[in-house]
Amino acid sequence: MSPIRRQLPHPAELFELMQFKKPDLNARRRRLSSALTIADLRRIAKRRTPAAAFDYTDGAADAEISLARARQAFRDIEFHPSILRDVSHVDTSTTIFGGPSALPFGIAPTGFTRLMQTEGEIAGAGAAGAAGIPFTLSTLGTTSIEDVKAANPHGRNWFQLYVMRQREISYGLVERAAKAGFDTLFFTVDTPVAGARLRDKRNGFSIPPQLSLGTVINALPRPWWWIDFLTTPKLEFASLSSTGGTVGELLDSAMDPSISFDDLEIIRSLWPGKIVIKGVQNVEDSRRLVDLGVDGIVLSNHGGRQLDRAPVPFHLLPEVVREVGADTEIAIDTGIMDGADIVASIAMGARFTLIGRAYLYGLMAGGRAGVDRAIQILAEQVVRTMKLLQVQTLEELTPAHVTQLDRLVPRGSASVRV
Repeated sequence: MSPIRRQLPHPAELFELMQFKKPDLNARRRRLSSALTIADLRRIAKRRTPAAAFDYTDGAADAEISLARARQAFRDIEFHPSILRDVSHVDTSTTIFGGPSALPFGIAPTGFTRLMQTEGEIAGAGAAGAAGIPFTLSTLGTTSIEDVKAANPHGRNWFQLYVMRQREISYGLVERAAKAGFDTLFFTVDTPVAGARLRDKRNGFSIPPQLSLGTVINALPRPWWWIDFLTTPKLEFASLSSTGGTVGELLDSAMDPSISFDDLEIIRSLWPGKIVIKGVQNVEDSRRLVDLGVDGIVLSNHGGRQLDRAPVPFHLLPEVVREVGADTEIAIDTGIMDGADIVASIAMGARFTLIGRAYLYGLMAGGRAGVDRAIQILAEQVVRTMKLLQVQTLEELTPAHVTQLDRLVPRGSASVRV
């Protein structure tokens, strides 16, 4: 066998083989373009955000078991693609709660958002409007109802309501949201008291932020966060007349553990649009709410931030769909970190999904541009997953496309010992 013949490379051929990438001098754009997943955005966010603010977003209640189980539930699925179907074009649009969405997900309500990054809800609402998806403002948001409307004047804005001890505060927020043209109200029912947010306690995280030697040391490599915080308007909370204390303490002082179905009836009488109950965690409550005529339910354990070891919404979804799916629209949140999670939820019968942390990781990583990037990542993953499953529309997705693999299987009754 003859040896390989070698020759000196020709310069023209070298230029054809090697194309040098033009450097991007915009640090934010360069940083965000390197993020290919929501997990990548999380890593960037962690580098750029003081630990107390990052952990408030990233953490959950007690041992954080609810959140870990919710994320694991999405990993424990098996997809079943079809073959030989034309998916050169797919349609990701849907309708939910009486209106359109360009994608099968929207932005969930998050509290204290400007603490994560100063653009806060304005970035979220603007990015949602640009993407054609709904944005949800929290009762504990740090931007007013009217300013969110101004940031997303032609898009769909939803409002998430906590019933406060001072009912007049809640009633006033409902009336303001209706006046501003918000079309859907999320009546949240899983927060009679605050969950045990242990990361916040360990970090001494409070509203407003309190300085300590630890927070100062942690802030030194992140001066941009403090510059933004100190040179932008003071944080204001539409529902809190006073601040001072940990987030849990603030929630406990504001929330009312006596909330009941009577409150639901009062809120319904005040709200002219769609009313959706957020925080549903069993089949029986789902049926009762549907019998009461609500417009939809959100299966949610509050992102694992309330009751630890709560039901996993994605596990609960098939049973609730079988019971009430023909009678109402069902949305789902908690644990969604990938477009494949969204597709799996739709296949298992959810009409819509909501993202909270995924959007906040983008916000902390790069403000409005980071939120745009988070939405883009999820949208691309949704499209790619649909094409690989070989479905053209969301309506074509069925439970036949997904198997939920067993990990947390309830044990039967213990046998009687004799």
